[in-house]
Amino acid sequence: MRVAVIGGGISGLVAAYRLRRALGSDLELILVERRERIGGILYTGELGGGPVDLGAEAFVGRRPEIPALLAELGLSDQLVHPAGRRPLIWSGGVARPLPERTLMGIPSGPDPVAGLVDEATLARIADEPGRPLRWERGGDVSVAELVADRFGPQVVARSVDPLLGGVYAGRAESIGVRAALPTLAAALDAGAPNLTRAIADALPPPSTAPVFGGLRDGYRVLLDGLREAAAPKLETDTVATSPTRTASGWAIDPIGAVDAVILATPAPVTAALLREVAPEAAAVASAIELSSSAVVALGLPVGTPLPDNSGILVATGEPLRAKAFTLSSRKWPHLAERDVALVRASFGRFGDDTPLSWSDEELIAAAVADLSTVTGVAMRPETALVQRWRGGLPQYAPGHTARIAELEARVAALPRLAVAGAYLHGVGVPACAASGTAAAQRILSE
Repeated sequence: MRVAVIGGGISGLVAAYRLRRALGSDLELILVERRERIGGILYTGELGGGPVDLGAEAFVGRRPEIPALLAELGLSDQLVHPAGRRPLIWSGGVARPLPERTLMGIPSGPDPVAGLVDEATLARIADEPGRPLRWERGGDVSVAELVADRFGPQVVARSVDPLLGGVYAGRAESIGVRAALPTLAAALDAGAPNLTRAIADALPPPSTAPVFGGLRDGYRVLLDGLREAAAPKLETDTVATSPTRTASGWAIDPIGAVDAVILATPAPVTAALLREVAPEAAAVASAIELSSSAVVALGLPVGTPLPDNSGILVATGEPLRAKAFTLSSRKWPHLAERDVALVRASFGRFGDDTPLSWSDEELIAAAVADLSTVTGVAMRPETALVQRWRGGLPQYAPGHTARIAELEARVAALPRLAVAGAYLHGVGVPACAASGTAAAQRILSE
């Protein structure tokens, strides 16, 4: 059997690996990647004498996909967890603790956000259970529309936006409740009489398990492990054309005839590849908007007095250019062992690609200046790296889940073709891995 996987990000690599595991040497596997390297928006660079991730640097530790993959590949010793420090939020020119026991920054009452929002907002949250809630069962609205109406705009700007900015490089206005917060949508569908009760019902039970996980030597270890285990014929720096139907499968230029194909590409690329064979699915994919971002990794003198926190998130409307800082040497015990203090600064939100137009020197200067502001310490980095991610993250707009259901139904009508990627059922690394596994299972079932 000859199968092509288009797209060499984590979704495509997992799909390729699953196919190889199932079919062994009977499979001729071709992995096509338009860039010069595999990994998509996962990329590990070198800074301060060791590896540092310049894309995603953590995954949701309570999902099983990545620990399971590491175990299968004999890489379980790479699994690490954060030190347990809490992040701060920079709002109103002051760094405050991130509210605890919230759902993506949405509180279940006034107490978690006391000190972060004003007294009028606290009163509005406290009074919310007494106001009638309008929610259409099965419907969807933006996170901003729901939260601002019930709890006020300060909660959106100071508590919700900073977290959504980290996950989606977006804003509450660009993200829908149903896709981003499915447990909240389920609670509202079940008849929660107000947002306060819905949040309380949607919050996960308390747990001592680590919330996040990471890889000691960066995501490149996982990427390399998947590539070696899948053993595909690798076609990098190669652009695949739209697949065309043949009597026994598909034909794709420049790799020729294949029995099956998996499109593990970003939404706009998937739309272009499907335009001839599934125009309705292509139209859905083309409507998914993307957000761009940039990461600046700073190597500071080892004695730099960083806050004893995992990071600093920046509220919407603050006169800073960075949207967040990860205090990597505080967050990760294995990075604290290095002879350098590592900090990552993140730039870019949906609708604002301005930071990507700046030079490396301008991005580094902005990162240093903003970090000095939020810490109150004059920062003097010894080294720095810049990584841009143009169109790196899809925006899960209101109605996203319904649109993806339509897209997948259209694709299901095409024999021996499957899709995978971050635009489907989650932007996190575990969700992408799950989409790659599902795509491989679809091909194997046929």
